[in-house]
Amino acid sequence: MSNQDFEGASSKNTRRSESATDWTARTAREAFSSASSLAGEAAEKVKGAAADTAATLTGEVKQVLDRKVEGGAEMLGLMSRSATRAAEELEGQSPEMANLVRAVARRVDGFAGDLREQSVDELIRTASDFTRRQPAVVFGLAALAGFFALRTLKSSPSIAAPSIQSSQSASSRAGGMRDVS
Repeated sequence: MSNQDFEGASSKNTRRSESATDWTARTAREAFSSASSLAGEAAEKVKGAAADTAATLTGEVKQVLDRKVEGGAEMLGLMSRSATRAAEELEGQSPEMANLVRAVARRVDGFAGDLREQSVDELIRTASDFTRRQPAVVFGLAALAGFFALRTLKSSPSIAAPSIQSSQSASSRAGGMRDVS
C-alpha cells in the first residue's frame, strides 16, 4: 500500500467519523428540542389544570361562605324577633326600656336584611372600605377583642395545672418516703 492510499483511507475515515459526530450532535439537539417542547406543553397543561382547580375551589368556598352569611342573617333576624317580643313584655313595667329594646331590634333586623342582600365578595369589599376610612376604629376593636380573649384565657382553669399538682404531690410523697428511711 502506498502512502497516498493510506492518507486517502485516513481522510475517508475522518470524514465518516465527522459525519457520525455531526449526526450524533444533530440527533441530540433534536431530541433535546423535542423533550423541551414536550416539557413546555406539559407545564402549560399543569398550569391550566391548577388554574381550573383553583377557580373551582374558590367558587365552592364562596358558595359555602354565602350560605354561612345567609345563616348568620337568619340568626340575626331571629334575635331581632326575640328582642321585639321581649320589648312587648317589658312595655307594662318599663316603657323606656321597651323602646330601647325595640330600637335595637329594628337596627339588628335592618342589619340582617342588608346582610341577606350581600355576597361574600361585597362584604369583604365593604369591610375593606371601612378599614380604609376608619383604621383607628378597626384597630381599637381588634385591641378590645384581644383584651377580652386574653382575659377569658387567663380566667379559665389551666389544663396543665392538674398535671403540675399531681407531680408535686408525687414528689412530696417520694420525699416523705426518703425521710422515713
